[in-house]
Amino acid sequence: MSKSLVIVESPSKAKTIGKFLGSKYKVVASVGHIRDLPKSKLGIDVENRFEPQYISIRGKGDVIKAIKKEAKAADKIYLATDPDREGEAISWHIAHILDIDLDKPCRIVFNEITKGAIQNAVKHPRAIDQKLVDAQQARRVLDRLVGYKISPLLWRKVRRGLSAGRVQSAALKIICDREKAIREFIPKEYWNISALLGKELKSGEKDNKKKHFSARLAEYKGKKITVENEEQALKVTGELDPSAFVVKKVEQRERSKRPMPPFTTSSMQQEASNKLGFYTKKTMLIAQQLYEGVEVKGHGTIGLVTYIRTDSVRISDEAQAAVKNYISEKYSKEYLGNNVYSNKKKDVQDAHEAIRPSYVELHPEDIKDSLTKDQYNLYKLIWSRFVASRMTPAVYDGISAEITNNDYMFRASGSRLKFDGYLRIYNNAGEEDEDRMLPELAEGEKLTMLDLQSEQNFTQPPSRFSEAGLVKDLEEKNIGRPSTYAPIIATLIERKYVSREKKTLTPTDLGFLVTELMETYFKEIVDAGFTAEMEDKLDDVEVKNVDWKSIVEDFYGPLEKELEVADKAIEKVKIEDELTDEVCELCGKPMAVKHGRFGEFLACSGYPECKNTKPRVKKIDVKCPKCGKDIVARKSKTGKLFYGCSGYPECNQLFWNKPVSQKCPKCGALMMEKKTKTSNLVCSNSECGYKE
Repeated sequence: MSKSLVIVESPSKAKTIGKFLGSKYKVVASVGHIRDLPKSKLGIDVENRFEPQYISIRGKGDVIKAIKKEAKAADKIYLATDPDREGEAISWHIAHILDIDLDKPCRIVFNEITKGAIQNAVKHPRAIDQKLVDAQQARRVLDRLVGYKISPLLWRKVRRGLSAGRVQSAALKIICDREKAIREFIPKEYWNISALLGKELKSGEKDNKKKHFSARLAEYKGKKITVENEEQALKVTGELDPSAFVVKKVEQRERSKRPMPPFTTSSMQQEASNKLGFYTKKTMLIAQQLYEGVEVKGHGTIGLVTYIRTDSVRISDEAQAAVKNYISEKYSKEYLGNNVYSNKKKDVQDAHEAIRPSYVELHPEDIKDSLTKDQYNLYKLIWSRFVASRMTPAVYDGISAEITNNDYMFRASGSRLKFDGYLRIYNNAGEEDEDRMLPELAEGEKLTMLDLQSEQNFTQPPSRFSEAGLVKDLEEKNIGRPSTYAPIIATLIERKYVSREKKTLTPTDLGFLVTELMETYFKEIVDAGFTAEMEDKLDDVEVKNVDWKSIVEDFYGPLEKELEVADKAIEKVKIEDELTDEVCELCGKPMAVKHGRFGEFLACSGYPECKNTKPRVKKIDVKCPKCGKDIVARKSKTGKLFYGCSGYPECNQLFWNKPVSQKCPKCGALMMEKKTKTSNLVCSNSECGYKE
């Protein structure tokens, strides 16, 4: 019996799709890219119009061999990689390896991994879209040229292991510029003056605190007033007459608050950071799991959300109809909205929908037991945001009042929620939305002053970027693409250009140094305007079929000249070693942090007289159960984190999960951190099985 072969990127995606297509289809995974530029050299023929020299990725030999074997036995081959530029390029590379005619309808795409979407995609294959492939190639080649031409220069002049990147360097400059603004900020003093007012009591009437409200000084003789120091504050408060507060104007109006559009990649990263405390890397990892498929009780393995890399807020007609029906049934037609949203950028990647649940009827609470805590929280966020986007706005009753005191004017305002609308399921109400109504006021009414306060304040410097804040800024400046934000931030932290402190990003001295060198010798690469303009040009490859090699040529000419100048002008930069509290056991001098080919290690600061070195390890305040020495975090040769005794090799105690000082109440072994659907801690004794 003839079979059709379907090739996807990931094994979990292959598993999900295989269940939908049945026995006539064989679904296999390429496990990401199978061809790429070589790591050992530039891999671009600069003299031959920047022709990429692709090779099979080392370690992918068995995967390629297996795919070729399945392809020979197949009657038809469908390339079902992700529906974006990167996915199109992966399909293009697979087609080359399997000698598939590129004009042949072999490519299938789908925005969600549901049975209907997969079966429909198989019925409507298309040829590989060369415009999408070229758009990916342009970015790949440009990034390779910047990385492989500038990074070696930084290695020679500054330190091994450093890197520069087309988008990475621009992002680093933004973080450094913010830090400079913070350091150079000079606070300015100002004073807020506010009056606690109440309605005048009638004879025999008891005071009612509900009729008290605060009003803030806003104007003097019809112009905005700024009180700059204590002297001015005392002058103002001295001129105010406690018995002369009069309501000049009262305005009542209804205010509506519209729901936000469904998520794009960028807005999902920002909201997951703000609401769930997720780093961008974690958000994308969990979202990928939800997209590729999760085992859900009663439904089997299904994809829970649509494709997670998108710049679009568009929703399909089918999804629109399904969510409207859901809202009408669950909340009544009164909650059914008619909101229209438009994309920030036209054309690009609008083939994708916004990120939404694949099955709106699967309420987060209904499938909570099938998901990990993180999966549940992110799914709930995506589901709620999508459903809310199709609901009516929230409606508030608002009231504002202007209150005069001779030449001074105070303002007060209040509001109360009248109809919850979309807030019924997605709460993004801010301080301005809190129920805080003013008492009933009439123009000309006299008020009683209960208290008068003047408060000293100082202007605040701009805040450091959180990951969410940086993502927002990069998107607004059109730097990079949302799918690249997580790896960019991870690289900046990994290279020690940026440190993450209390969820904010702070540039290190090394980050400042590299940015300074880039600003001096490669000004355009770190310039936000130039980087944004380059993004538009790269988009034109996809949208307007612009020749991608001409864009690379225009970019590379000036870069080549800048490299020549920089190589001659930059002198070797000496970076002072970071000394630690650890003392060299051979000579007693402090150990210094060094950076080698395989990461950080400790070396004696007395070098070259003392050549003692050792791995840099991190203590975790847990003692070894075998010998009592400290347990430390280490990395294996493959880079995997584990926890072992500092007394190695004499003591070989190790844990693959982080141990804690708590002992198992069942067997006495150390407990380890390991999050599952039902627990956070497990016993380190595999034979015990205790968890909590």
